[in-house]
Amino acid sequence: MPWKLIITVALIIVGLIVMLPLGQKIRLGLDLQGGSHIVLECVDTPEAPVDEDAVRRVVEIIRNRVDQLGVAEPVIARQGERRVLVQLPGITDPERAVEVIGRTALLEFKDENGETLLTGANLKNAQVQYDNFGRPVVSISFDEEGARLFAQATTANVGKPIGIYLDGTLISDPVVQEPILQGEAQISGRFTLEEAQNLAILLRAGALPVKVEVAENRSVEPTLGRDSIQKSFNAIALGVALIFVFMLIYYGWFGILADLALVCYGIFFFALFIALEATLTLPGIAGFILTVGMAVDANILIFERIKEEYRLGKTWRASIEAGFRKAFRTILDSNITTLVAAILLFSLGSGPIRGFGVTLSLGILCSMFTGIWVTRTLVDSFASRIKMKV
Repeated sequence: MPWKLIITVALIIVGLIVMLPLGQKIRLGLDLQGGSHIVLECVDTPEAPVDEDAVRRVVEIIRNRVDQLGVAEPVIARQGERRVLVQLPGITDPERAVEVIGRTALLEFKDENGETLLTGANLKNAQVQYDNFGRPVVSISFDEEGARLFAQATTANVGKPIGIYLDGTLISDPVVQEPILQGEAQISGRFTLEEAQNLAILLRAGALPVKVEVAENRSVEPTLGRDSIQKSFNAIALGVALIFVFMLIYYGWFGILADLALVCYGIFFFALFIALEATLTLPGIAGFILTVGMAVDANILIFERIKEEYRLGKTWRASIEAGFRKAFRTILDSNITTLVAAILLFSLGSGPIRGFGVTLSLGILCSMFTGIWVTRTLVDSFASRIKMKV
């Protein structure tokens, strides 16, 4: 068995191991699996009026909070002058999502007279830990300036309570036993684990510069997504079946090799898609279908070049060599220009547009590989035994 064929078979086996079972490994976007659709609006207050810089900071802070939730392929985008669109695939509880991403999260430490000693502006980190009784608490640490202010506050209030407030609500009021000079503390308040985790996320991401209100909050049901997936895969199955039949009728045994290369393309595409932990969206499915056509087109270009060379009187082996060499230039040029467009879509787009860019990019790379490597390997391995219809 030629060494190229051995490598190809090994890649196919690795691809199958990575991708199967397919349905359990692909991550779906909001349009396919449902989730939360939230629109937040920045509102003026006497303490913090809304301006351009404030809205930009709101978008960035919300993005940081969503990133810490671990949501795949979220959409965080500005809408108009004061609104921010947030779409969270897989988060079916929009109320919990709003609790995490929509709170101002202003942390304040106050003495017993209500005077603010320091705020969360000087926080460096916040993590969930457990106290000696196994209850979840939030451990916080301050930066250098915050540690200095916290040391002053605890030194001046030994034997007195320091209230810890979040958005004006008291969540804990521990009594200072001794000065705390290392800039570390714990926030306890009979939290559940989820409440402690949400609080830690809010504190790590920082407080919003202005007040935000929920303008729209709804769940997106996955029913439409399931219907879209079923129709999309029906279209893929029908299209691939017609391609298989056409290639078999038009190119004979070489058509079978092309069909095998197309199967390899599908294995490599989904294996790479899963390995990169990409998220499949409805436009992404469209991108995959588009690149299936490009993969077939690469094989057609190669076979037609081989036929042209053979008609010029070259030997069968020389025709194959020249056909692949000349087709390579056309395949490379057409795929590179499309790949540049796909990269721009991924870089400048968001949500479903990025999903389309991802699948288009992966599809182009896989179609080039199968056309240049897999088809060439199959033709080299079996060309001496079969002939193409000329």
